[in-house]
Amino acid sequence: TDAVGLAQVAIETHASFAALADEAGGAALRDALAGTGIACGAGRSAVLEAVARPADIVVSAISGAAGLEATFAALMPGRTIALANKESLVCAGEAVMARAAAVGARLLPLDSEHNALFQVLGAEPLSAIRSMTLTASGGPFRTWSADRIAAARPEDALKHPNYAMGAKITVDSASMMNKGLELIEARFLFGLEAGQLDVLVHPQQIVHGLVTFRDGSVSAGMAVPDMRVAAAHCLGIDGRLDAPPARFLDLATSAPLSFERPDLERFPALGLAMAALREGGAMPAILNAANEVAVAAFLSGRLRFSGIAALVEAVCASAPARAGALQDVTAALAVDHDSRRRAASLLSQASFTVT
Repeated sequence: TDAVGLAQVAIETHASFAALADEAGGAALRDALAGTGIACGAGRSAVLEAVARPADIVVSAISGAAGLEATFAALMPGRTIALANKESLVCAGEAVMARAAAVGARLLPLDSEHNALFQVLGAEPLSAIRSMTLTASGGPFRTWSADRIAAARPEDALKHPNYAMGAKITVDSASMMNKGLELIEARFLFGLEAGQLDVLVHPQQIVHGLVTFRDGSVSAGMAVPDMRVAAAHCLGIDGRLDAPPARFLDLATSAPLSFERPDLERFPALGLAMAALREGGAMPAILNAANEVAVAAFLSGRLRFSGIAALVEAVCASAPARAGALQDVTAALAVDHDSRRRAASLLSQASFTVT
């Protein structure tokens, strides 16, 4: 269980405190840590307590919008945040970046694509950048026809070609919504406009990101497809860590590198995310909430794979008009809650029912 797994990690790392987001797992966590001297808790308050404890680096890796509140709370003076929770910036990018700047917290991207771009960029000013390109594996359906993709089952979508990840993010990779969310994240991380961000499908996942500079030169961030590379960079930000030999890239023995444009007709979720990026304001938060509801429904057998993008599109199209960016976490969570409610209501309609 999650509680037992967390307890094992806490013991192995000699942690002083372990927090489980699921309040129902509190008793199991206490039992698993009994006699170890490691304090623990479960539920929202426990996660916020963990964030409030002294730390030089906080790794924000809670999946989905559920990680927003804790990430925002982690932004304290002198803190370094290694951000793997892209939804924090998708749902409240302006608020999170403004808070980080105001308190002097350092925000490091832990997603492999953004980490590669961050390293490539180095000390170059924003004015030197013409564009940034994030790469995508294309997921398990890269070569599938539109009809075959539409009929895909959860077990099909969960077969990512390069990474072993959680179910939600793996389905997002299959629909390419994940890459769309990463575009929105990049917009806030690097302070770019929507038109400066692009996606290339790169099945080998050796090149993680490309920066095109104003003078025409292009720099690529490359590494083996292993999330531990980006994690090592963040954790060793003030002095690089040594990696084992298996994590070093050997281009001479790598498969030939290929690139292609994403097909927005077969992967409409990416197009929806790009549209939300261009619109800005509350739309990325609406998109994300609808997608989380849709993916959960797909995984539980209540929604076809093609219904994920259809439900997200319907929720975004029916969203109430909102002016400007979301200025704080409270506003972002309110939009998230409202969008989930509308998604659940639409999901109950006959047009989205699996028969």
